[in-house]
Amino acid sequence: MAIKVLVFAEIRDGENLTKSTRESLGLGRRLVENSGGGEVAAVLPVQSTGNLPQSLAAWGADRVLVAESAEFGNYSPGGFAASVAAAVESVQPAAIIVGGTAHGKDLAPRWSARLSVPATTDCIGVEVQDDNIYALRPAYGGKVQMKISFNKLPAVLCIRPNVFETVTEDTSRSALVENLSLSLTDQDLAVRITGSEKTTGERPDVAEADIVVSGGRGMKEAENFRLLEQLAQALGAGIGASRAAVDAGWRPHGDQVGQTGKFVSPTLYVACGISGAVQHLAGMIGSKVIVAINKDPDAPIFKVANYGIVGNVFEVVPAIVEELKKHA
Repeated sequence: MAIKVLVFAEIRDGENLTKSTRESLGLGRRLVENSGGGEVAAVLPVQSTGNLPQSLAAWGADRVLVAESAEFGNYSPGGFAASVAAAVESVQPAAIIVGGTAHGKDLAPRWSARLSVPATTDCIGVEVQDDNIYALRPAYGGKVQMKISFNKLPAVLCIRPNVFETVTEDTSRSALVENLSLSLTDQDLAVRITGSEKTTGERPDVAEADIVVSGGRGMKEAENFRLLEQLAQALGAGIGASRAAVDAGWRPHGDQVGQTGKFVSPTLYVACGISGAVQHLAGMIGSKVIVAINKDPDAPIFKVANYGIVGNVFEVVPAIVEELKKHA
């Protein structure tokens, strides 16, 4: 069956599509093509449109619904939810797709409640079959995978970052651009974000990084994370941490990987001094290649690692950095 999907366009720094948005568009494009046709629409709540509609078209959108408002200079939970509700009325999609970022995880349940439709988070697979949509998501710390069907559409799908491939950017593609008629109520604007504090540095966000270097209790103190920063610098990686390292105050909570932190699915995950508690494994088990460095040969992390190095992290990491510098 031909279907329509609606992708939520999340913007960074007011002018760039997030990686998760590009992945959402790629998933929407494949769902439409595999079902025999349809439409990939994107809803774009922004303060100023700029070249964003053209960018959305280049990454796979057939139609862009723009919701411009002075209230959208910062993240607006109720305002963004109202934008999607208006877009759903216009598009009548079978699915609403959003990346599993902090904003995406906040918005998905809001849409579910507002539209009275089912939602699922942490999707690692989506398919159309027998006139229905099915989502695949891990459960029980990644030990099993659940296939979920929906008794009502549109299905809200919050997808795990770094799992779904983007399409090739094509700047020659064009999309139909429409302005959404939106009247925000006091209830929509009951919560206002007045500002945000940005982290400094050029390190990619751990949730979207293609390579992640993480440290745990075995790093012993915050100062020792400089070793991991050197390794991350050599690899172009993001820095992650276990809950133990975060609770000890060695790294900010934004770096935490695990059930109570961020879920990551990088191409390469390097675990340094991390024993491998089930809560941490749940957050990184989707990594394509896992390298573990730990002095304890019986550490649980080795059971899921593709490559394991039994050794002192303070000796192994500098040696790896040195080798990487030789081949830079």
